[in-house]
Amino acid sequence: MFGNLDLHIVRLGLRPTLVYTVEGPEGEAVRVLSCGGVFQSATYLDKKRMEPVFEYYRAFGRALEGVEAPAPRVLVVGGGGFAVPKHVRELRPEARIDVVEIDVRVIEAARRWFFADEAGVRVTCGDGFDFVCGAALRGEKYDFIALDAFSGSAPVASLAGAEAARAYAKLLAPGGVLAANVVTLDGDATFLRDFQLVLEAEFSQVDLMACPDDAWAADDNFLLMARA
Repeated sequence: MFGNLDLHIVRLGLRPTLVYTVEGPEGEAVRVLSCGGVFQSATYLDKKRMEPVFEYYRAFGRALEGVEAPAPRVLVVGGGGFAVPKHVRELRPEARIDVVEIDVRVIEAARRWFFADEAGVRVTCGDGFDFVCGAALRGEKYDFIALDAFSGSAPVASLAGAEAARAYAKLLAPGGVLAANVVTLDGDATFLRDFQLVLEAEFSQVDLMACPDDAWAADDNFLLMARA
């Protein structure tokens, strides 16, 4: 179960989160962060450590391709193992990246075991919803917003509500893109449907991208994308 037994325990509230190394589909070493039996993040350990392991990480990269700003300002809500910020840095070295993560212990784990500091980002330890609403009130602008915040296996509901959607609409610069990772647990698409309807109330274009990844996940990931 724990691969090479490169095992570490991180306490997140009452639930222990495990960091350990497994073997990927092609025999490569992959370090994972697992909470409640669900992989929250993953990284390669060699020269590929900035490359995405999961398909939905690559989907964020494809969404970023639609941003034409020469030095995009990027906001990632939900740091985890910093896989998304690392992929952004790999694709757009000139990007200015802000990351919001609510748990300082996750940030510490990402820096210790997931090469987070190599992403060259500005990190805020705080609630993602509060950060988004506050930034919108201050008149901040981002060219790309990536939502990847979960509590265990469940998406953070406050980030998928009407107030958050209004803040996203204010935060996105002209030509900007919002991309949100949503998991359909046990095939239940209720959260995905409701979130899409909320975004459609604020954005004229909302697209859905499937991100199947049978090698790593039993549940399906989807990326909701809204364009300013």
